[in-house]
Amino acid sequence: MAVQPDSGGKDDVKTQFVTREGTYRLMTLSEYSRPNRVGYTSGSGSSHVRVSLVSLPPGPGGGAPGSDGQGSDDRICFNHGKELYVYVYRGVKKAADLTKPVDKKMYKGTNPTCHDFNTVTMTADSVSLVIGFSTGQIQLIDPIKKELSKLYNEERLIDKTRVTCIRWVPGSSNLFITAHASGQLYVYNEELSCGTTAPHYQLFKQGDGYSIHTCRTKSTRNPLYRWVIGAEGSCINEFAFSPCGTNLAVASQDGFLRVFHYDTMELIGRARSYFGGFLCVCWSPDGKYVVVGGEDDLVTVWCFSERKVVARGQGHRSWVSVVAFDPYVVSFTDPESDEGVEDDRQKSESVQCYRLGSVSQDTQLCLWDLTEDVLRPPVRARASAHLSPNSQTFSPNGVPGMKVPAKGAKSNKIGHKHAELSGQNNPSGESSGAKQPAKTKVNNVSTLNISVGKAKEESSGSLGVNSLTQRLAGFSFGDRRSEHRRNFSLTKPAEQKSSASNTVALRGKSAGAPTNDPFDPLKLIGTASCPRFDECPVLEPLVCKKVAHERLTALLFRSEYFVTACADGCVNTWARPARSLNGEPRPLRRFEKIDLVD
Repeated sequence: MAVQPDSGGKDDVKTQFVTREGTYRLMTLSEYSRPNRVGYTSGSGSSHVRVSLVSLPPGPGGGAPGSDGQGSDDRICFNHGKELYVYVYRGVKKAADLTKPVDKKMYKGTNPTCHDFNTVTMTADSVSLVIGFSTGQIQLIDPIKKELSKLYNEERLIDKTRVTCIRWVPGSSNLFITAHASGQLYVYNEELSCGTTAPHYQLFKQGDGYSIHTCRTKSTRNPLYRWVIGAEGSCINEFAFSPCGTNLAVASQDGFLRVFHYDTMELIGRARSYFGGFLCVCWSPDGKYVVVGGEDDLVTVWCFSERKVVARGQGHRSWVSVVAFDPYVVSFTDPESDEGVEDDRQKSESVQCYRLGSVSQDTQLCLWDLTEDVLRPPVRARASAHLSPNSQTFSPNGVPGMKVPAKGAKSNKIGHKHAELSGQNNPSGESSGAKQPAKTKVNNVSTLNISVGKAKEESSGSLGVNSLTQRLAGFSFGDRRSEHRRNFSLTKPAEQKSSASNTVALRGKSAGAPTNDPFDPLKLIGTASCPRFDECPVLEPLVCKKVAHERLTALLFRSEYFVTACADGCVNTWARPARSLNGEPRPLRRFEKIDLVD
């Protein structure tokens, strides 16, 4: 079976699971939590625990100061309730020592909600940590030196709502961005003050469904920019920069994924949720795909080059809280077998399969294999509405959505200033991406079962998902288990795109579209931004395991392990398999060679 369903009692939490590369095991001694935590207490999951990890550069003596002789340069930060902790992270090699936190902070009247380390300015004995709070304030500290402490929006004059996400701008030493529940993004410079009065804004740039403002002051102050995105008061749940640092993906409560070119502040693509809001977002390691999860219990895959939703994953029974790609499990094609590709560099760096992870409020961890067969199926095979990763081998086609970068476009460069995004003059996303499927060369026969009849037979024996999405599938959006024979011809999508040209974003005023707008969210159903359930491949997870008692809130992948966290404040470490299933040592992955798309 493709899916490994839970077995045993309802509260049977798994401590290991098997994938094609081996067995993942929970390292019980590597559990991080607040000190003096006594077991699991039902009903304690009242906070959204976030986790930040950073690897400091080694000091002159071979280890970072503050490591207490533990030989680790990693630091882990997590929040729980009104508390925030920073520990030396030992990974899978040594047990966690909760008695000696690097830093511990307890707050009154507010809760830390998110945080991020600055990897640009960090040294062996210093690292900047920016923290967002439930009442809108922002704090900048150095948990190692403990000399740095700055407050932003202290009087809540800029925004009074909860900080939902906070990130340093890639490549910048002093700029960071905060997202708020009010539906606004703010760009801060850590070296500037916020002023003693409420800021007055003037319009800087306006687009479809968003507007950008600057402060109307004689001297420069924070915030440098204010982004108003989507409908008024629609919470921004998370945002993420692309690996190259050029593009910014924003997931909002209004059910939209919006992708911006950060430097030019142009909207270049969007997607709509099947139901409810989007809660989380991430980029593939090569920047070719954006994945979002949300209140529709689905994992949605959006192709950057084609500006369209190319697949959905169904396996969770509740809202998806975190999605993350695993860049250390990436399969590549055999360069010698790809005779149809003339470019040697293209052959050696083509990705065959992506590994994606997701966690949910249903306490389950799902792992997904996104293959060429699913992301870019042959045109004649697109009648399938349900794909199951039950095959042991995968088609060695090229990179899903492979697109030759335009001349002058930067790749593998991370910084605040970037080259202009190639092909940006066509905001509707109808450029080469619309015709690309017809030009894709398929070198080997697909190994996934993509016929409608076979898909129905497999789905009948797979993991039953009694979720809201499955119940909604029987209504106006289409029945995913129907024996339809609709072909995914190129004519219909072309007609849809032509009728929806220049509709990359919600039209109308920046605060939202007017009620008579023909491009309102409901009318996006059936378009490239939100295909119907029977018009888009639906994946099943490779692994679906219950790994916690409380809802899961964090997922981070590292080379030797991955980390999960749940709402009761427990941060767990899972060790990767040391050897593959055939007994051979696990091969080194060439993930560092993946080109970044800008």
